[in-house]
Amino acid sequence: MNYRWVLLCAGLLPLIAHAGPAINVGVVYDYLDGDKSTYLKRVFNGGDSTAFVKVNILEIIYDAQGKPEEAELKPQGDGASREGLMASPARLIVPANGMQGTRLLFMGERDRERYFRVRFVPVVPEKEDEFAIPVEEREQYKQSLSAGVNVLAGYGTIFFVRPKDSRYSTQIDNGAVNYTLTNNGNTVVVVDEFKDCAVKDENDCAPVTKSHVMPGKVFSFQKQAGRHYQFKLVEGAEQKKHEVKG
Repeated sequence: MNYRWVLLCAGLLPLIAHAGPAINVGVVYDYLDGDKSTYLKRVFNGGDSTAFVKVNILEIIYDAQGKPEEAELKPQGDGASREGLMASPARLIVPANGMQGTRLLFMGERDRERYFRVRFVPVVPEKEDEFAIPVEEREQYKQSLSAGVNVLAGYGTIFFVRPKDSRYSTQIDNGAVNYTLTNNGNTVVVVDEFKDCAVKDENDCAPVTKSHVMPGKVFSFQKQAGRHYQFKLVEGAEQKKHEVKG
C-alpha cells in the first residue's frame, strides 16, 4: 500500500504517571475553518491533583520534497505580537477531575493553508512561569508531587488553519491496478476510517488508518484481488463513503 504526502500522527510525550495530574486533550487533529477566526480547545485533567499546563505552538513548514520542519512563530512589525497561531490563555490551571479551555486564535493572512503543532505540557510551576498562584501553594504542590513517583505527561496535537476562501476539488482515478485520490483544492482533505479487508473473511483486515492529503498531493493504494476497501472522504463538513473492490 502506498501513502504519499500524508501528515504523520502527532507524537505523544512519555505516558507514565503513578499519581498527580493526568491530562487529556481529546482529538489530536483540529481544524480552523475558513469562516472562523478562533477555536476552543478543552483540556481535561483526570488525575488526583491540579495540572499546571503550558501551551507551546510551533509552525510546521513543508519543503518542496514534503519534508516537515518546525519553526518558531515570527514577531509582527510592532514586536509585541506574533504572526500565526496564538493560545489565549497560554497557561492553564486545570483542577483534578476538571476541565479548562484555551482559545486558539490565528493572526495574519489566510490566503493559504497553514499547519501548526500545539503542545500541552504539564509543568511544576515556577515563579518565572507566570502562573498566578501564591508562593505557598506552589511549594505545597511541589512537595505533594515529590512525595510520589511522577512523570508529567503531555500531548502534541496538529492544528490545520484553512484558507479564508477554502475550495475542495478531489479527483478520483479508480484504475485497473491503482486507486488514486488527488487533492486539487486549496485545503486538506481526510481519508478517514480506511479499511482493507478480505472479501471472504471479514476478520482478515489491515489496521484502520486515517490520512491527511494536503493540497496538490496524492493518496493512493494498489488494489489486490479478493480484497475490499472502504473509507470516508471528508471535505470540511461534507463526508462521503467510498467502497472499492480489488
